[in-house]
Amino acid sequence: MRTKDSATAPTPIAGAHSGPGLWLASLGVLIFSFTLPATVLALDGLDPYAIGVGRAAAASVLAAVALLSVRARPPRRDQWPGFAVVIAGVIFGFPVLTTLALDLGASSAHSAVVVGLLPAATAVLGVLRAGERPSRAFWLAGAAGAACVTGFALIRGAGHVTGADLLLFAALLAVAAGYAEGGLLSRAMPAWRVISWALVLAAPLTVPVTAWLLATTDPDWTGRAVLGFGYLAAFSAYLGFFAWYEGLARAGIARGGQVQLAQPVMTLLWSGLVLAERIDATTALAAVAVLVCVALTQRTRVRHTRPLSPETGARARRENATTK
Repeated sequence: MRTKDSATAPTPIAGAHSGPGLWLASLGVLIFSFTLPATVLALDGLDPYAIGVGRAAAASVLAAVALLSVRARPPRRDQWPGFAVVIAGVIFGFPVLTTLALDLGASSAHSAVVVGLLPAATAVLGVLRAGERPSRAFWLAGAAGAACVTGFALIRGAGHVTGADLLLFAALLAVAAGYAEGGLLSRAMPAWRVISWALVLAAPLTVPVTAWLLATTDPDWTGRAVLGFGYLAAFSAYLGFFAWYEGLARAGIARGGQVQLAQPVMTLLWSGLVLAERIDATTALAAVAVLVCVALTQRTRVRHTRPLSPETGARARRENATTK
């Protein structure tokens, strides 16, 4: 296979890599499930824009160290458009938009509607961008799970269409595109390098903007703010993507993305433990319903229109992992 083709060459969706891929995707979801509560903590003393952009600026330091330690080669020119989508979606779009929505008064529970709809949006992007073809049963199970978590989050948040809702919807679209493109790039290079390069490539913008925001917004580094911002920078903006993108690459963007159906319930549980939000029987019932939908999506089949042998996929990864 030609090297230039490896950026978007798909790997098999089912088979030997599906199980490990789902476990990795689940680990990513567990890490991301604390993102909204951590953002609420960070808002205790920090400007929302400083949080949204600053978490990527701080994470870019970790990413630069990791890349330098292995002398990683920069992405090829034909991979730049994919990285642009990742940067726009997961580094700027979702963090800034969700932080603004929370700052406008949307609760962590209400904001869970975003991650409730993410699996469906990610699956659509997987179809459009990666050529995946989920079965009808897959779509039905995914739609049922999305409806469940959406209704649950709206009931808990007493939600209606507001400015915060529009921000959350925009964040959903942005991060779904970033997830799909990142999962696609992770078929050609290790997942940790995908997010590392995205953060480093965005650093010329995120670092000076963060410095300016911190200098002009009079931040108050309370204990809650430090805890929340530290988690966002180290885990939500960086380490979580190690498992998440690798999981999407192995299990398939549509199928792996359905694991996120469990994320809203996890977020609400964290909100109860950390933010003292009330957890009632409705939460437990929703958790059971969501887990059933996740199980059903994983029992359905996802086809791909352009199959690639495991040997060819492995060769693409070796080409991109070359350090000299």
